Amino acid sequence: MSHHFDKSLGLDTRILRRDFLNGALMGSGGALLGGMAPEEFTGIGDYRGANGNPPGVMQAAHAIRDGAFDLPQLDAIEEGGMTDCVIVGGGISGLAAALLFKAEAKPGQRCVILENHRIFGGEARRNEFIVDGKRLLAPQGANQFHKPAHGNFIDQFYEQIAFNWREFEYQAWGGPGSEIQLSRTSYQQLYTMPPSFGFHFGANFGQRPGVWVADPWKDDLQRTPFPPATRTELLKWRKEGRGSFKPQSEEDERRLDGITLEDHMIEADGLSRETIRLFFSHLTAQGHGLGPDALSAYSRYAHSVRGEDDSPQTGWQNTPGGLAELSRHIVKTLIPEAIEGPRTAEAICRNAVNFDALDKPGNPVRIRLDSTAVRVEHDREPEKSEFVLVTYTTGAKIRRIKTRTVLMAGGGWSTRRTVRDLPSQHRKAYEHFYYSAALVANVAVRNWKFLYDLGISGGRWFGGLGSWTEVRKVATFGAATQTIGPNSPTVLTLYVPLFYPGLPTADQGHKGRMELISTPFKTYEQQIREQFVEMFSRSGFDPRRDIAGLILNRWGHAFVNPGPGFYFGNGGEPAPPEVLRRAPFGRIAFAHCDLTGFPFHPHSIQEGQRGMRQLISLLDRASSR
Repeated sequence: MSHHFDKSLGLDTRILRRDFLNGALMGSGGALLGGMAPEEFTGIGDYRGANGNPPGVMQAAHAIRDGAFDLPQLDAIEEGGMTDCVIVGGGISGLAAALLFKAEAKPGQRCVILENHRIFGGEARRNEFIVDGKRLLAPQGANQFHKPAHGNFIDQFYEQIAFNWREFEYQAWGGPGSEIQLSRTSYQQLYTMPPSFGFHFGANFGQRPGVWVADPWKDDLQRTPFPPATRTELLKWRKEGRGSFKPQSEEDERRLDGITLEDHMIEADGLSRETIRLFFSHLTAQGHGLGPDALSAYSRYAHSVRGEDDSPQTGWQNTPGGLAELSRHIVKTLIPEAIEGPRTAEAICRNAVNFDALDKPGNPVRIRLDSTAVRVEHDREPEKSEFVLVTYTTGAKIRRIKTRTVLMAGGGWSTRRTVRDLPSQHRKAYEHFYYSAALVANVAVRNWKFLYDLGISGGRWFGGLGSWTEVRKVATFGAATQTIGPNSPTVLTLYVPLFYPGLPTADQGHKGRMELISTPFKTYEQQIREQFVEMFSRSGFDPRRDIAGLILNRWGHAFVNPGPGFYFGNGGEPAPPEVLRRAPFGRIAFAHCDLTGFPFHPHSIQEGQRGMRQLISLLDRASSR
C-alpha cells in the first residue's frame, strides 16, 4: 500500500486508535497472537483495556486448551478457610446467580465470583469515546432488551436491580433539516427496514461505483439490481413474513430439530437456497453466529419469553452502552459501593466503578477480576466430596481456593476443559456445543451528514465487512446531549459475524476464529475506511476528517450454534443442554445462556438462577445435617 493511499484514507491521522501518555505510545497488552497492533485504542473509562477478548485473556484460555494446567499446580498459593460458593464467570449469568445467592443464602455464607476480564459483564460491556468534547458510549456485544410483561420474571428482576425501563426517554430530534427516523438499538432498522433505511449495491452486483437505494421497498425493489426471481421471493416474504407455519406439538418441534433452518425456510417460506444465502444468512448470523445452513430449524421458535413485547417497532429498547448498564445495575445491587452515587439509571451509567470495593473482605459476594479459573475438581469422588478445589491465575500468580460448591457460569468452550473430573456423559454433551466468532467494530464519527444527505439513517450492504450499520438515538440518561441531528457525533456499530455457508459447523467456527485473531488491527481499519469511502464519499464523507475513533472488539466464541439435535437430542440420546442442566455434577452446577442455544439476557438470568438454586439446595442439605 502506498503512503499516499494511507494518507487519503486517513490511516496516518491521530484519531482514537492510539493511546498516548506523556507523549509515549501505550500498548494494550501485547500482540493478539500476532494480530493486535501495539497502537490499538481500547477506549476510555471503566472499560479501557477490556474490549472483547483482549490478549491476556486469550493467552490464558489457550494455555488451558494447550494443557498447561493438566497437572495439579503444586506451587499454587492456598487461600485460607473455605467459601460457600465460587461462581466462574462474571457475565450476566454469573451476576444474576450471585444476586440470588445474596438474597437466599444463610447469614455468614459467602460467595466469590472469578471473572477473567478486567471488568464484569461478559459480552454486556461497552466502549467509550470522547469526540469533540462529548462522551459517547457504544455496545461491545450484547444489545437491546424487550419490554417485559408486567409482573413476569424479567420484569421482577428489573425491579429488583432498579432497572427502571418504563422511565426511559430517548434523544429528541435536534436538526438541522427535517426529522428522519432513528433506531433505539443497533439493529432495529435492520429488521424493520423503514423508509430511512437503504440498500447499497457494489461490485458483487456489477455496480462500479456502488449505488445506494433509499427506501428500496417503496417501489417493490424496482430500483435494485436483484434478479427478478429474487425480487419476487423477497416481496412475497416482506408481505407474508415467515409464513403461517408454527409448531403445534412436541412432535412438530422434534421434527424441526432434526432439519436445518435453511431447509425449513425453503419448505415453509417458499425461499430458494440462493436467496436465503444472499439476503437472510447475515440476519440469522447476527443472532446465532452462523447462517440457517448450520442451525436447527427449531432455533426459530425456541427463544421467546412469555408476555414480552418483542416487536422491533414497539418493544425493542436499549441503554447507551448496549446491555452494559444492565450488568452495572446488578453489580450496584450486589455491592452498593461498587458504583458511586445513588441507584439511578443516570448515576449507574455515568459514574465510575469503584474497583477497590468489588473484592472487599466481608462482602457476602465478592467479585475478583483478572482471575481465570484453570482447574476445577472435587477433593475426591464427587458423590463423597466435601468441597471443590478451584485453581485460578491472577497476573503471574497461581492461587487455589476451597469451596463447598461451584457454579460454572462461563462459556462451554472453557468449562469442558476447566472441570477436570467431568464425567463422560457431560463430555459427550459438550461435543455438540459449537461456537463461532464475531467482530464488533465501533466507529466514532464527528457527524453523520453523509448518511442524512443520502436520505437514510441506516443501511445494508451486500459484500464487504459486516452487512449494515445505523444511527442510534440514545437514552437520555447516558447521552452526551438531549438531542441528536446530522451534525451530532455518533458511533456507528458494525456487527461482523464470521461464517461460511456450506462448510461444516465446526469448520466455520474454527475458520472464523483463525481469521479474527490473525488479522492485524490496521488491516481491519483499512477495510472499514475503504468500505466507508466506497459507500459514502459521494455524499460528502471524508475518512481523514470524519472518523474520530475506532475500537475493535474481538469475540472468539461469540455465539453458540445450535445445530440439528441440539434441543431434543439425536438417536435416542438426551438433548445436550439437558445433560448439563438437570442436576449438579457432585458439587458443581452448570449455568450459562449457551444451554439455551441463544445469547439472550433473560435466558442468562434464568440459567444462572436455576444453577444457583441447585447449589443452594446442596448447601441447605449440608447445613441441616
